[in-house]
Amino acid sequence: MARHRKKSYRCFALSDSDEADDTPAPPPVLSIPSSQFRGLPSGNFGVTSSIVRVPSSPPRASLNSDTVSHHNAEGDSNRLGDPELGKDEFDHLESAIPVSDHQPKRDAPDNLLLSWIPDRDRYVAEDLRWEGCGDYPSNHCGHCRNQYQELYRCTDCDGGQLLCCLCIQEVHRCNALHRISVWNGRYFAKTNLKALGLRVQLGHQVGEPCLSPQPACSEGFTVIDINGIHEVALDFCNCQTAQLHFVQLLRYRWLPATVSQPKTACTFRALKHFQILSFESKTSAFEFYSTLVRLTVNTGINPPKDRYRSLILMIRIYRHIKMLKRSGKGHDPGGAMATKPGECAVMCPACPQPGMNLPPGWEHAETSKRYLYCLFLGVDANFRLKRKNVSSDKVDPGLGDGWAYFVGEGEFKEFLRDHGNTGVQASLMPCKPSTCSNHAAVNADRSGKGLAASGVGTVDCARHDGKLFEIAAHIHLIRYSNMDYFFFSSICNTPLIDIVVSYDIACQWSVKLWDRMKTYPHRLQVDSTGQKTFSFLIPKFHLPAHVMACQFTFSFNYNRYVGRTDGEAPERGWSHNNPIASSVKEMGPGSHRDTMDDHFGDWNWKKTSLMGMSLLQKIKVAVKERNDRRFLHNQFEAGLPDDDVKQWKIELDAWELDHSSPNPYERCFKKPTQDAIRRTLAAEEAESMKQGTAYVLHADVSAHMLITMGLDLEEQQWRLADDYSRLGQHATDDHTLRAQNPTEPPMAPDHSGIEQIPLYLPSAAPIILCDSRLHKFEWQLRCAQANDALDELRNSLRLRSYLYIDKDRFQRGLVLPPGRSVTSTRKYTIIQRIDRRVSVAAKKYTTAQAALLVLAPILKEADICNIYPKLQAKDIRGLSEADDNAARGGRISEGRRKLSWIWMHLGDVAQADNDAGLHDALRIEWCKSKARADRWSEEVELLREEMRHVCAFFESRAVEWERRAKYTHSVPNILGLVLPTELALIQGRIAYAMNQAAQFRVMGAHCQALWRFVDGYIQSEERALIPPELVEDSNDV
Repeated sequence: MARHRKKSYRCFALSDSDEADDTPAPPPVLSIPSSQFRGLPSGNFGVTSSIVRVPSSPPRASLNSDTVSHHNAEGDSNRLGDPELGKDEFDHLESAIPVSDHQPKRDAPDNLLLSWIPDRDRYVAEDLRWEGCGDYPSNHCGHCRNQYQELYRCTDCDGGQLLCCLCIQEVHRCNALHRISVWNGRYFAKTNLKALGLRVQLGHQVGEPCLSPQPACSEGFTVIDINGIHEVALDFCNCQTAQLHFVQLLRYRWLPATVSQPKTACTFRALKHFQILSFESKTSAFEFYSTLVRLTVNTGINPPKDRYRSLILMIRIYRHIKMLKRSGKGHDPGGAMATKPGECAVMCPACPQPGMNLPPGWEHAETSKRYLYCLFLGVDANFRLKRKNVSSDKVDPGLGDGWAYFVGEGEFKEFLRDHGNTGVQASLMPCKPSTCSNHAAVNADRSGKGLAASGVGTVDCARHDGKLFEIAAHIHLIRYSNMDYFFFSSICNTPLIDIVVSYDIACQWSVKLWDRMKTYPHRLQVDSTGQKTFSFLIPKFHLPAHVMACQFTFSFNYNRYVGRTDGEAPERGWSHNNPIASSVKEMGPGSHRDTMDDHFGDWNWKKTSLMGMSLLQKIKVAVKERNDRRFLHNQFEAGLPDDDVKQWKIELDAWELDHSSPNPYERCFKKPTQDAIRRTLAAEEAESMKQGTAYVLHADVSAHMLITMGLDLEEQQWRLADDYSRLGQHATDDHTLRAQNPTEPPMAPDHSGIEQIPLYLPSAAPIILCDSRLHKFEWQLRCAQANDALDELRNSLRLRSYLYIDKDRFQRGLVLPPGRSVTSTRKYTIIQRIDRRVSVAAKKYTTAQAALLVLAPILKEADICNIYPKLQAKDIRGLSEADDNAARGGRISEGRRKLSWIWMHLGDVAQADNDAGLHDALRIEWCKSKARADRWSEEVELLREEMRHVCAFFESRAVEWERRAKYTHSVPNILGLVLPTELALIQGRIAYAMNQAAQFRVMGAHCQALWRFVDGYIQSEERALIPPELVEDSNDV
């Protein structure tokens, strides 16, 4: 066995002077030999050498955040990378080059636990020790040092200090919601600060007495905090200059449940805690409230007053005011009522946003560059986010109807009332059954019993997974008009010229789209015949379920100017939000919309905050794949005739511009079927009979009929053997009889091995006993049989792919891999039947191929193994299923994976025009190879432009917030003077605006720091320049 060379690398900082200098000199540039490394498909590195200019590096200790900040401040904000290698590139090299340092061995988690076990009794003892007074005396106050019979400990303060009644009140004037225990001489009993006499005074600074306090309520004021539910003694300020009670609570950072006579409030920190917790763990409000109840009383004795409904109300208020605050409505002179539709949504920084992140003159870009400013949309509906038929818009209205992601409910219902069942073709409004594939989203009869909404429809950013503004709504039935409204609402006001739309059923939905649009209100009209261009495609994961005609026309892989977009962005968003389905389905219409708006906004913000690393990782992969695909395509093209390549380019360009042109990806060469071969042989035999040269075995059975009957009997034997193999150990006689032939009367239970009787076809008979004409007859029929088997296999695999997609999205239950006999759902029963068809087709091909291998030397037929390769288990996979060896158990996308040969097999081209068949295969493979190279090249350009979009977007947002801080408004009193309270409001507005501006600038600087070597990385064509001193000696393995 050949021994492979395993290379290892180590990155380290070069030495530098120890002397400090306030103004460091520019680093010297050295001309040194350098090795260039390039990843190979095998996983190793290809190495070449050259002389490059590399700046010497300072010590790594000097590469601190100040250096990066200085670099960002002085650098050009539009320049994301430097083709020269800088000192900080070693940070990137360490993440890209394998490091072979001898790191200290770390203990596995199990070892750490094993080392803890000897001390676990000590842990228990220390926890028990806390139940007593610990290191503090049980009769002396730790603060005033006086002696008392009862001392108190705060459970929420660190240290466990024991204090007297007066001291613990004094210490907790700013922490009135801490939990207190009293030492009664035997154990610590629960009490609270209200029982000790502590009163919370509002309307004044902490510790300042009020001359006219007003108690909140006689039965006590309830406050919800992250550590439990508390009863506090609360006093409002009733002085002459006192604010309204709810204002006093808000200034104390307690959010009241009601405006008038509040009796319940929740701290802002508890509301923030729940909001983030619900985003990350999808915790419901009821689960959060139940947790607080148990933190307060975990025995069920004397539980706190039920404030669950109040908590729900405060959560909705908190979400709403935070949404308005972050969208700048607190700085708008018109206030919340001046909010425009969709204005509170979080925008995608990488998408083209006219007026924010597009360069001047973008609308006049040349045709080959217009895709850089293209809007990619993903349309989809989710039928797990249901809502029960509870409450109504009148009882439970939305606080921001149409202000964020959900469309205005009133306008949407009016649209459905006027256009839901009318239009150009009434049958197109409620979706007619799909003529492409058996899509569950179109054909399934979803029961709406007890539901006000059977799901939610949205339009997403198809490249960055973000939700667009004013694009979501509740839907009850699957109608084209629902999705039409979302789609046209998302694009009716955009000045962008090129729009790519991805939808699971785009092949059906887009057919009459523009005819339906003409019947809609004027505000939904879009210029579909003018400057704008629309491309309708199908997401990559859903495409294999479509018929073959859709595989190319609606594919992201074969349409130009889409990069490596997959169109599955809505599905990723649904997977994030589906866990809240069980809680939101019980909500009223307004609560449901407000909650979904909040979660959509968080999803968009997470995408925004991770944009730097996300785009960096994508472009690392894209540049490598672009170079690999270009290299492979150029290598493939170099061996092809120039005239053919020129003609193929013309055909491919024509089809990409107009799909009505001949499709270069489709086969022109058609394989002969088994029925066609049988008809041909029958005609030839009839002609031979006329001429008297026919080979006759029997008066009633001709030679080709004999072999045809043998092939039919052989197939029946396979099916019978398969039926018997599926019978259980305790199968009854009736089951056995039905397995023999379910369509004919049953025979005797003893089948006597019918499926094992040898048939002695010419390929199985001795050569000396068989005429060569029979060999030729069987050869022709076997070739056609192999072709038919491959067709059956491909059709069954495509159908199985669809069934699994539908199962994952719309069904529930356990789907086991083939070979397992556990039945779970009706869908799985169908999948079992398809698996049986797959196995029968595979057996049919395997038998035909084995017979051809026997007949080939007899008939002197060459290259049979290339014409009909051996079918292995790993070859039986669908279009979207990855090669196990290449994917190592995962999935590989179309742009990277290698299709199984069964999807590229042409059959025996010798049966027709050999040159035509070969030419057809080469053209298709060349088109696909070029498409892969082009898509990765487009992806690199798109990612590079999206990086520029992101930096420009963050800068634009920072400038906008600085403008708000500069022109913040105030309300003077009747004398024209600004009150001190208004001065505090102005200061708060300015502070928040400047904080937001600084935040966006920091995010922009962070992205620039991450991407500062991107330009050089792209220009060097992915080959990292590594000085030779960074490379260790290679050792043979």
